[in-house]
Amino acid sequence: MKTVEIIVTRRWPQVVEDELQAISDRVKLNRDDHPMSVAEIKDALRSAECVLPTVTDPINAETLGIPDVKCKFLGNFGVGFNHIDVDAAKAAGIIVTNTPEVLTDCTADVAMTLLLMSARRAGEGERHLRSRSWTGWRPTHMLGTKVTGKSLGLVGFGRIATAVAHKAHFGFNMKILFYDPSPDAVKRAADYDAKRCNTLEELLAESDFISLHCPGGDKTYHLIDNEKLACMKPSAYLINTARGDVVDNEALIDALRTHAIAGAGLDVFEGEPDLNPAFLELENVVLFPHLGSASLETRIAMGRRVLENLRAYLEGKPLRDRVV
Repeated sequence: MKTVEIIVTRRWPQVVEDELQAISDRVKLNRDDHPMSVAEIKDALRSAECVLPTVTDPINAETLGIPDVKCKFLGNFGVGFNHIDVDAAKAAGIIVTNTPEVLTDCTADVAMTLLLMSARRAGEGERHLRSRSWTGWRPTHMLGTKVTGKSLGLVGFGRIATAVAHKAHFGFNMKILFYDPSPDAVKRAADYDAKRCNTLEELLAESDFISLHCPGGDKTYHLIDNEKLACMKPSAYLINTARGDVVDNEALIDALRTHAIAGAGLDVFEGEPDLNPAFLELENVVLFPHLGSASLETRIAMGRRVLENLRAYLEGKPLRDRVV
């Protein structure tokens, strides 16, 4: 058993925590699962060679710029790593890894869930029923939007977007459009007879549903703003399972309130977990508490992917998911 100190910033599935403790006898777990403060994260970076954070931890230039950093390995529990300043980590000589691939299907499932719930007013319908307001079936009650045969525009065409395209195209006969400058995206598009749009505005204008699958960060901050929302059809729906700050919350709330677009389904939010309370006043938005990868099977797979990279680091072998 190794003696290297390892700090885990949040609770993991028990089976993976047990496997981690077999790697080292100096593992510190977050037993009460509290969100670690900036001060706690700084302490972790000072005391442990290996820190295993997740998407809620601010591993930024401030935390990485403290003196006497001992950390040499950041094994991120999650595919997204925009909460980590990778330039600062590289400058500090810290290796960063993530957990791609293993959460693709579950996140795509949630995107489709949000799409279907938004179109068919499922959240609104359940609230209507639970409040005992339902008086019975009638021809014009809670009319939603048909999904089968409609057009789905994907912003980004990586693994998760491709999985969404597969489910939407083959499961619901949806026409797939995408906006992604990557040459690899064109190769994947052929499987779904997908149309590549030259601009984001073109995609927004032609799609009945828009699903966001781009990374977070400075380049995509408020990518969907007032101007972009104005490009969408009044009958269109926006789905976000990517990162909250890709969408300007205030702009989206205004578009939903004025019915400039038909609705939205959101798994992520700008500034989460602090939800803009204006969302709670709107019936035409479905709200999830960041459930994209939240299946037991996927969270175990994510943890084991971290451990795979951790073992490779400790053994001096090439790391499968090295970011920097």
